[in-house]
Amino acid sequence: MQRYQLQATSIIETLPYITEFYGKTIVIKYGGNAMIDEELKRAFALNIILLKYIGIHPVVVHGGGPQIGEMLNALNIESHFREGYRVTDKATMDVVEMVLVGKVNKEIVNLINLHGGQAVGLSGKDGTLIQAEPKELAIEKADAPPEIIDLGKVGEVTSVNTKLIDSLLRDGFIPVIAPVGVDEKGETYNINADSVAGAVATAMGAKRLYLLTDVPGLLDADKELVSTLTAKEAFEAIRNGVVTGGMIPKIKCCLEAMASVEKTAIIDGRIENCILLELFTKSGIGTEIIN
Repeated sequence: MQRYQLQATSIIETLPYITEFYGKTIVIKYGGNAMIDEELKRAFALNIILLKYIGIHPVVVHGGGPQIGEMLNALNIESHFREGYRVTDKATMDVVEMVLVGKVNKEIVNLINLHGGQAVGLSGKDGTLIQAEPKELAIEKADAPPEIIDLGKVGEVTSVNTKLIDSLLRDGFIPVIAPVGVDEKGETYNINADSVAGAVATAMGAKRLYLLTDVPGLLDADKELVSTLTAKEAFEAIRNGVVTGGMIPKIKCCLEAMASVEKTAIIDGRIENCILLELFTKSGIGTEIIN
């Protein structure tokens, strides 16, 4: 009986959070090991479905870098990176779109639907969802002009048309978005999934933006988890070198969304039920950035 009482208490403790987030939109970037491990995939689907059933509106944006790499290797298409971005020519872009939109997206949709949800897969081409332009990348040099790098069909978001997402949410569906955008001429672009998630959250005025990753969150100089940062502290952490490597674009993505999103967080997707633990507990499990 004591065990059941503890379970009931845990459920009751979520009530204030359910009340706070009821009717609100949560944008979740899904990637990393959470997309590979079978138990984590199942837990992710159940977390998303639970949010929908209790009146919260989840919107999923997914990555797919490893899957793209595997397909390029299988097709003997050479791929290389500059400053963390995959240089994307036309042949590579065709593979990127095929994998992200035709394979990964539909697998996630199917996963959610198999566990009792109603998910719909989208790309930036659907309903003019994601407008994009070529990404400009310049490497600053101390004693020379900056080096301009041509990334090919790598893009960045210029605008998000939320009409289709809003319509799906009203009708009880869970949108699952592949990070592919299109420009005014109809050219297709490969866009960083974190950036797409941030842009979608900003356009929708989401209550929360969560980026799932393969690390606990931001670690300080002593390798301890930094549980909370203000926007000002996050800027200083980047400037002072506390934030390094792949964490820099994630923190920047969160900061860019802060104008419209109340709170953002980088959370460890390797932890089962990480979304529920972050959303429905006082301390959370990752690094949150607040205004």
